[in-house]
Amino acid sequence: MITTDFAAGAPCWLDLGVRDVSAAKKFYGGVFGWTLEQFGPGDDAYGLFKSDGKTVAALGPLDEGARSGWMIYFMSPDVDETAAKVRQLGGTVRVEPSDVDDQGRLAQFSDPQGGQFAAWQPGKTPGLETVDEPDSLMWVELYTTDSGAAKNFYKGLYGWQYSEMPVPDDPETTYVMITPAGEEQERMHGGLMQVPQDALALAGGDPFWHPVFRTNDCDATAAKVTELGGNVVMGPEDAEGVGRMAVCLDPFGADFVVLKPSM
Repeated sequence: MITTDFAAGAPCWLDLGVRDVSAAKKFYGGVFGWTLEQFGPGDDAYGLFKSDGKTVAALGPLDEGARSGWMIYFMSPDVDETAAKVRQLGGTVRVEPSDVDDQGRLAQFSDPQGGQFAAWQPGKTPGLETVDEPDSLMWVELYTTDSGAAKNFYKGLYGWQYSEMPVPDDPETTYVMITPAGEEQERMHGGLMQVPQDALALAGGDPFWHPVFRTNDCDATAAKVTELGGNVVMGPEDAEGVGRMAVCLDPFGADFVVLKPSM
């Protein structure tokens, strides 16, 4: 499970870039009940999504030429060292390490297959204030056409530990579960899965990370997604041993999953 006691290599932040911040504020407010506290004037100012007064995600304007999507940040004790290792392992540094005032230090990367992710070095802001609660982040996933290469890259970068299980109803497909280096399996924070090329169309054919948000009622949350202009592209359906889930797209094309765990 993801916790706010962020281990090195564990998810600690996520933000969404969109072309219409006000519309995204309305959509996610309706789906999850989030409020947005923005920095600076203007409707497009970067801001923090809050649930019961605690930060669960962030939102800002989309960079020129970029697609709308959720960016997952993994905790790094030294972002500059992480950037050097990304290059060494064949990845790309898309945004060089830089300070965010005294809140922390960040950089953004692509893995060798093109999957985008980011790193956060905590300053005054350690990371998200609420995780693994209803309407907050509980898991992250990578879809890729080469799970072996992805496993090797991220193990070299973060030292992740892996365990595998067959996908329910598809025993030929293996789901790889991720635990931070040196941590017990109770700290498992995500998974990666090999998928066919056409499953990556949302990201223009590149591998992509997406968030899984916990919900108390998957069907009701999925209904809100469609009511507010998004799409449900899979489910809601039961996954044996996992829970009831739906794969969703917001009105801007960013994908996410909602899950009511079985336990």
